[in-house]
Amino acid sequence: MNAEERRFAVLRAIVADYVATKEPVGSKMIVDRHNLGVSSATIRNDMAVLEDEGLIAQPHTSAGRIPTDKGYRVFVDRLAQIKPLSAAERRAVQSFLEGAVDLDDVLRRSVRLLAQLTRQVAVVQYPTLTRSTVRHCEVVALTPARLMLVLITDSGRVDQRIVDLGEVLTDDDVAQIRTLVNKALTGRQLAAASAEVAELPNQCPPHLRKVLTSVSTVLIETLVEHPEERLVLGGTSNLTRSASDFPGSLRQVLEALEEQVVILKLLASAQDTGNVTVRIGEENEAEDLRSTSVISIGYGPGTVVGGMGVVGPTRMDYPGSIAAVHAVARYVGEILAGH
Repeated sequence: MNAEERRFAVLRAIVADYVATKEPVGSKMIVDRHNLGVSSATIRNDMAVLEDEGLIAQPHTSAGRIPTDKGYRVFVDRLAQIKPLSAAERRAVQSFLEGAVDLDDVLRRSVRLLAQLTRQVAVVQYPTLTRSTVRHCEVVALTPARLMLVLITDSGRVDQRIVDLGEVLTDDDVAQIRTLVNKALTGRQLAAASAEVAELPNQCPPHLRKVLTSVSTVLIETLVEHPEERLVLGGTSNLTRSASDFPGSLRQVLEALEEQVVILKLLASAQDTGNVTVRIGEENEAEDLRSTSVISIGYGPGTVVGGMGVVGPTRMDYPGSIAAVHAVARYVGEILAGH
């Protein structure tokens, strides 16, 4: 290997050992643990260059070195491909997630899994309505004068609404309403769907106009309803295990995690289901999170409907955490696509 490759190997060794032991890493430790085939003196020279480049630093009290935010960034950028989970881990992820009964359960299980796999704090954003598409609307006659509407979106969200009609419908009327409603809704994003539904009373047979006015009013409320964007959080106690990794205070980090807007902003930038985003230390916009790294990805059934990820100290197992976030997001996407 040339000098540059060897220096990266030294950086990689320092990252690996510091993440594993929490102790600053010296040249002798690298010679003993990592078979780089060069002398201790050569490694000391390489460490001096890495320090000049701002990739490692020397804590005051120690002869060893630790990676800087910039050093972690170089390390993460050189992770050529995502280290896959082992077959056993993949099976465990799949069977745990496939046991879920509904969307809420899928998201709760995802958070528990991510927190366990990475030993960090896991965050998952509920699917945002604005990006969802209507998959189907079921229209069920509960009584001849009462309908139940069941709206299903591609993000796995199911909304049920009851409409009291004040007049009696035949089975044929219900079938006709079902056809008209689905023609207006199916395959459309929510905003476009609500515009189509608003037109329904003007386009239907006269005897159904009053009924469809009631139905479309209820549907529009469902389609444009924007409940507060919700987050599921798990594994917060994992942070306390590494309290010494937060030079300022752990409380700041915990407060930032409670501030949903801060986390939603982080996850909102995850627009792609294939690419994991890693923000390290100072790269985080939120000041309270500058002692942390955030690994995030978009998830969904092909299109992104929300974000998920983990938050932990900058001294984290990046290859393992990136692999876990990537795998869990992929399985959640597959579950949503299959529901």
